[in-house]
Amino acid sequence: MEKPHNGEAKEEAKGSICGYDSLHRLLKDNLNPHHFQEVSRLLTGLNCGKAVETIALPESATTLSVEHGFDLQAFSFSADKELLRQPRVVRVGLIQNSIALPTTAHFGDQKQAIFEKLKPIIEAAGSSGVNILCLQEAWMMPFAFCTREKRWCEFAEPVDGESTKFLRSFALKYNMVIISSILERDINHGEVIWNTSVVIGNHGNIIGKHRKNHIPRVGDFNESTYYMEGNTGHPVFETAFGKIGINICYGRHHPLNWLAFGLNGAEIVFNPSATVGELSEPMWPIEARNAAIANSYFVASINRVGTETFPNPFTSGDGKPAHADFGHFYGSSHVSAPDASCTPSLSRYRDGLLITDMDLNLCRQLKDKWGFRMTSRYELYADTLARYVKPEFEQQVISDPLLHRKAS
Repeated sequence: MEKPHNGEAKEEAKGSICGYDSLHRLLKDNLNPHHFQEVSRLLTGLNCGKAVETIALPESATTLSVEHGFDLQAFSFSADKELLRQPRVVRVGLIQNSIALPTTAHFGDQKQAIFEKLKPIIEAAGSSGVNILCLQEAWMMPFAFCTREKRWCEFAEPVDGESTKFLRSFALKYNMVIISSILERDINHGEVIWNTSVVIGNHGNIIGKHRKNHIPRVGDFNESTYYMEGNTGHPVFETAFGKIGINICYGRHHPLNWLAFGLNGAEIVFNPSATVGELSEPMWPIEARNAAIANSYFVASINRVGTETFPNPFTSGDGKPAHADFGHFYGSSHVSAPDASCTPSLSRYRDGLLITDMDLNLCRQLKDKWGFRMTSRYELYADTLARYVKPEFEQQVISDPLLHRKAS
């Protein structure tokens, strides 16, 4: 990466790791090639026996990344050649971004500025032939759910609202499926608000929606002030480019949430998120990679970047003094494959576009190799869960009969 050389770059670099965009780039620049190769093998795994390969993108995309200052990286996951199936290669794009205006600006101006900021990044994805594009959680607004202030509900919109209309034109122009995570206002049900991902088809149609299953109640994440747990289950959307699920943000901490998308046939599960370094960064690469391995599908993890400061200080349940920001959203978007390999991450502090080719044949190949579905013993867990949800549940604990015996 370029080292800071002006005021703007120096401000962005507050989220860097020792002056570098990411851990991958820090290690690459500071280890000799052989040591870096071995460290990288352990950190990012091997795809079909070799390191995940980089791919070249069209000049139109690289030019946009330079002109607009966003990180652009591209990789490819392969699968073994099969005799009875042709490769099923899908090109996926992930966008991470900071907000465009201060949170004190007019709400309409904030939203329009984000639209304008994302246009060149979406254009770069489209011109690169991306088939499925996913944006970060609540991309069309600041992540104001720490504040508990209801005025931020003004950003909420119907499923077919302003943000969907904005993205539909790109879906049509580039024959691209787009996953848009918004603050949804449910007009048909008393204007209840949800945290929702809208799936826009490559013909500009709305395929469907999924509402966030798990709502955090930790630190500054006061999201239940605005919306509650979703009511859409674990839908998998069959698109022109594969079967996809959406595990929104906090749902990644719940293994059964990942499992349910896999049971419903997902080949790629997207995890649009907004999470900060102090709280979750050590967990970020582990949970997604584990989900991809355990469920034999690809996981695409997207996190916003930057520090968002709000007009009024707020408090949380951790005893800290009142403060006006969440902390640093650390970006680091990446893709994990079912064979335990993963891409390097995007920048920890810059806007970015990660493009990844993935051969979906790899999903079945890993199911056949490891047999996780065959050996899973779901009936045992179904029985335990059925008993656990009942008020009279008793834990299956067998005590040592001598444990509480009185000394003679």
